Amino acid sequence: MTHSAAPVLDLRSDTVTRPTAAMRRAMAEAEVGDDVLDGDPTTRRLEAMVAERLGTERALFFPSGTMANQSAIWVQTTPGTELLLDADAHIIQWEIAGVAALCGVQVRPVHAAGSVFRAADLTAAIRSPSVHAPEPSMVCLENTHNGAGGAVTPLPELRALTAVARTLGVPVHLDGARLWNAAAATGTALADFAACADTVMVSFSKGLGAPVGACLAGPADVIARAHRARKRFGGGMRQSGILAAAALHGLEHHLDRLPQDHEAAAYLARLVDGVGGAKVVMPDTNIVMIDLPQPRADEVVARAAALGVRISKWHASRVRAVAHLDAPIDAIAAHAPSLARALAEVLS
Repeated sequence: MTHSAAPVLDLRSDTVTRPTAAMRRAMAEAEVGDDVLDGDPTTRRLEAMVAERLGTERALFFPSGTMANQSAIWVQTTPGTELLLDADAHIIQWEIAGVAALCGVQVRPVHAAGSVFRAADLTAAIRSPSVHAPEPSMVCLENTHNGAGGAVTPLPELRALTAVARTLGVPVHLDGARLWNAAAATGTALADFAACADTVMVSFSKGLGAPVGACLAGPADVIARAHRARKRFGGGMRQSGILAAAALHGLEHHLDRLPQDHEAAAYLARLVDGVGGAKVVMPDTNIVMIDLPQPRADEVVARAAALGVRISKWHASRVRAVAHLDAPIDAIAAHAPSLARALAEVLS
């Protein structure tokens, strides 16, 4: 006698989504060419659409957001200088010191007074000029901010941060892996967010449900140099239109549904807040950070998995759950009691 496995809801990340049937058809039917030799037509169409939506001169398709971030830094900074960015930024925490290893640039973490850093925090972190101190070469922003629970930096504050960078005379790069979510949550146009930076990265493998890919957008001359960086980093792709077709499908069919993920995340947050003494960082978008009263994240993750809900450990006393295309609100409603039970059992 066989037993079917218990249903599992995977909330570890919005990157766990699988291409829909329609997205797979778009990939299978994509017109392709050799992007390294003479360009792939579907990839070119994606790049043109992203540039138009972000209001930039050009965009370039990358295998990953990390490669796009690193390329933007590589072409706009000088070795031996430093990069100013939020202390909990993805570029510091989750890109395995790529800034140092690839670009020869030191990071200067800016510690935020609140959940994300503001213009006043950035101003306070600026060094006084000295022969003993590295010069700044770039300011990096992140919107939404992953480590802060998908927090949105609103447009006025983003502009204020950019104004500080301009006083330093350095370029601004925006890690906008989830910029789609920031726009959906605030109603701010993507182009208005993008105008706050010299270059901006957007990802397709998160809220838009594509299996892989990101774009770097900005001035044509900068993106031309980023194209060379992409080649140097091993990111040249051949029939990349198969992947670009998935990203195009996500832009055309999944962008407008992002508020549903935000609603699902808020629903989950309300259900588990306070259980076992846990405290939820109420989400701006689709990421729910759950702070535990004790450093027992491993146990919570394991118990939740045993009850059919997969979440991720952020650190010893914080776990993360993310709403996404494959975790709609009805599925979250069905499984949230199991997550609450895991919290209660471990933390009691």
